[in-house]
Parts: sequence; C-alpha cells; structure tokens
Amino acid sequence: MIGRTTNSASVDTFDLRFIGLIVAILGAGVLSIYSVTYDQNAAFPFYAKQVVWILLGAVAFLAMWLSDYHQIARLAYPAYAIILVLLTVVLVEGKSSRGAQRWIPMGPFAFQPSEFAKLVLILTLAHYYSKAPRVGWLQRVVWPGLLVLPGLILILKQPDLGSGLSFLVVYVVMLLMVGTRPKALSMALVFALMLFPFAWEAMWGSLHDYQRQRIMTFVDSTYDTSGKGYHALQSRIAIGSGELTGKGLHGGTQSQLKFLPEGHTDFVFSVFAEEWGFLGALALLLLFAALIWLSLEIVARAKDRLGALLAVGITCMLSFCIMVNIGMTVGTFPIVGIPLPLMSYGGSATVMTLASLGLLLNIKHRRLSFF
Repeated sequence: MIGRTTNSASVDTFDLRFIGLIVAILGAGVLSIYSVTYDQNAAFPFYAKQVVWILLGAVAFLAMWLSDYHQIARLAYPAYAIILVLLTVVLVEGKSSRGAQRWIPMGPFAFQPSEFAKLVLILTLAHYYSKAPRVGWLQRVVWPGLLVLPGLILILKQPDLGSGLSFLVVYVVMLLMVGTRPKALSMALVFALMLFPFAWEAMWGSLHDYQRQRIMTFVDSTYDTSGKGYHALQSRIAIGSGELTGKGLHGGTQSQLKFLPEGHTDFVFSVFAEEWGFLGALALLLLFAALIWLSLEIVARAKDRLGALLAVGITCMLSFCIMVNIGMTVGTFPIVGIPLPLMSYGGSATVMTLASLGLLLNIKHRRLSFF
C-alpha cells in the first residue's frame, strides 16, 4: 500500500552511499589538482581554491536538497531569462582566455554562466514537458527546440562547443523521455540528414582555427603533434605511462614536468591515471559508474513526471560530461573543453555539479514510499 510522501531530509543508507561516492570523487580531484599544482608560486594555489569551491558547492547541494523541487522548477523560466542575459554580457564584457570568451570577471574570480545554463536548461525543459500533455509536432519538438535555441547560439558564439553539445544532448534525451511517435522521429531524422551538409558547412565556417585543428587531430592522431595535437598526444602518453599501479603522488613525469598542459582542468583524469595507474583509473571509473547507477535509481523511483524529467536530465548531463571528458583524454573524442565533473578545477562547474546532485537527492526524498 502507499504510505506517506517522504518530505524530510533524513539521511538513510542510500544517501550515505550517494554522498560517499561524491566525497570520494571530490577527494580524488583535489589530490590530483594538488599534485600537479603544489609547486605553484601563489599565495592562494589552485588546490586551495578548489576546496573553497567545494565548500560553496556543499552549500548549494544542501540548498537544493532541502528545497521542494516543484518550487525550484517554478523559477525555471525567470532563471533561463537571467542566464540568457548573463550569456549576452559574456559576449560584450566577458573575460577572454585561450581564444574563448566565457567568463564574467568578479574581482579575483570569474563566473562562467554557460556551466549554470546546463542545469537551468534541464529545469526549463522539465517544467515545460511536465505540464499539460504535449501532443503534436509543434508542442513536443518545435516549441521546446525554439526555447533551447537562444542559449545554444549564445554559448556557441563564445565559443564553448562542449556546453553547446551538452545543450543538444539534454534536449534530445528529454524529447525521447516524453516519447515521440516513430513517424515524427523518422521525419525529424530525414530532415536532419537533408540539412546536415549545410549545417556542417555553417558550423565548420563558424569554428575558430584552434577548434578546427582539434577536430583534425582527432581524425588524424599524427596531425600537428607539436601544435594543436600536443595536448591529446601528451594525455595519451601520461595515461599509458601510469601502467598498472601508477607512479605515485608527484611521481608522474608528464604532469610534473609540465609536458601535459591543463593538468588541473580538462586533463585531470590523465594526471590521476599517470599517478595511480590502470588500477586507480579503474577504481575511479567504478566510482563514477556507481554514482550514475544510483542516479538512474532515482530516475526510476521518481514520484511524478517533473521529478523523473529532472532526474533523467541531470543524469544524462553528468554521464555525457564524464564520457566525453575521459574519452577526449584517451583519444576517442575530440578535445571540446568539457571538465570532468567533481574532479576538474573550476568554481562554476563544481558548484553547478554539486547543486545538480543535491537536486537529485531532493527528488529521491519526495518520492512515494511503498511498504
């Protein structure tokens, strides 16, 4: 029989496992960031900043956990409007670094709206699809697609290809989640194939030179190994040199001798794999797999349509970022600048990821309990 709806935030075994996995991955990330930046000549090094971001993320985690996700979802449209304004500000007054303009400077720190846009998009689409049944091509595909489009265009203009791909993946997964008729899906596929040559030409022409070269290095691993292919090559060397058990903390040659650029951000997995080897990398992958598995459990047990849509959107976003980041470090995906959730250095990404995971526990605590 149906018992009561669980609205309290009391901690149970599931929560302890879920939070334990998060803490373990965060710990591995801080350890890797410390290892590759401990000799940094700065009063406030990267690993210390990352601890601060984690503490701020913990506050966001608790806030999202303790709030009712129905109330949070009601703020989706205003939040999306604010994000669009912030993304516009980035293009006008944003801070540039390595050919990309993605940050709003805030004193000694910088805020990256495109990271928070991912979570806001999930809230917006879940809120849209959870209302009255969306039937017909316009209501199910076109209107939400037009909702996604402004944010997608602003993000691609930065350019931030990784966040742009995340936008598209979340939209497609949400669309599949609510169900689409085979005929409509076939028409969309045919239409997409017809437009692909024109879309590819437009996309290729809009890419910066460094983005084109990254794609070329993915297609041909020997392309420009001393230039744009350098990151990918050094990443594979670092992972391979870790062998079975790794070289230990501070023992990695590629990371410690600075052959591996961006070891604390996009290539933190390479640093970890070099220092802890195949066994350590396997253990880390199992931690991520367990976290995704528990997230899918929340999806399956969500009490309503809104909760299920939010949970599947967050799980999809995390899975996509994990898969693409690790894939680009081992050479199975092109380098698109997606951080590894809970491990890569970065305030915006860390706070956003922990807030998303807090929202997942929120959904779990408000499901119907069966006895």
